[in-house]
Amino acid sequence: MAKKIKLTRPELKRYREALARYERYLPMLKLKQQRLQVMLREVVEQRSAAERACEEIEATLRNYRSVLADRAGAPLEAWSRPAEVLVDEKNVAGVAVPVFRDVTFPQARYSLFGTPPWIDRALADLRERSRRRARVDVLQREEQLLRHELTRIIQRVNLFEKIMIPDAREAIRRIRIKLGDEMTDAVGRSKIAKKKLAETMETQPDAAGAGGDRRDGQGAERREEPT
Repeated sequence: MAKKIKLTRPELKRYREALARYERYLPMLKLKQQRLQVMLREVVEQRSAAERACEEIEATLRNYRSVLADRAGAPLEAWSRPAEVLVDEKNVAGVAVPVFRDVTFPQARYSLFGTPPWIDRALADLRERSRRRARVDVLQREEQLLRHELTRIIQRVNLFEKIMIPDAREAIRRIRIKLGDEMTDAVGRSKIAKKKLAETMETQPDAAGAGGDRRDGQGAERREEPT
């Protein structure tokens, strides 16, 4: 249902001010959209690279999967599980997104002499796998936040470009037509009034002149009587 518009001068002023705001704000939204698109492409590339790094470490671990079955009493999985994922935060086009920093692990206590020599390398590789997975997880969260914000900004850009600005321009056009018609009618009425006034002025001077002549004639006759 079309919005009803008041075809008045105050309404015209209101729509003009609104249109000026929309046209001033739209370039800012488009700039934010462009920045988000650039950052999103970078994050997607980083996530893809991080996932490839995860596949590489998985291939490394597969090389000695058989020896991992013999852990010599060392809980490698528990020691390689992150104790804490350290994440920073940065602002991207007004959006706070996480940034991976590092991972901390629980302390591994085992005898260097009572365990096989491959334990150190296996624990380091398992922890590296956990670190790379954690980085992928953080990048995925960053990507999700940027996508959500980009979707919201695109919706707002479309709202301004396809609805709000065209509606404001159409309202201004309709109000100006209405006010122009009213002005034309007012000018027409003014011309009619002036024409009637001119016609009245044309007839009144003749009547006034005739009355003056009769008075002058009577006066002349009265002046002649004494002589």
